[in-house]
Amino acid sequence: MDRGKLIELFKRMATEVAEKDFADLTEESVIADMGVDSLAMLEVVGEMERELSIQIPDDQLVGIETVAQLLDVVEKRIATA
Repeated sequence: MDRGKLIELFKRMATEVAEKDFADLTEESVIADMGVDSLAMLEVVGEMERELSIQIPDDQLVGIETVAQLLDVVEKRIATA
């Protein structure tokens, strides 16, 4: 899946989970500034894992601050799936 489709998937999943509009979200967006708590963000990641048939170990999520950093981890997991 290309990077553009991944960000669209992230936006869709975040919108469904948080019931907020993330249409203006970019890769540079800081996750903490999205107004979504950590449990909701874990739910977003879980939905992405199911959609993409991947698993992301929790230790790979530590320290992620931006959407781009999260997508980097997702791309690596897709490549090794």
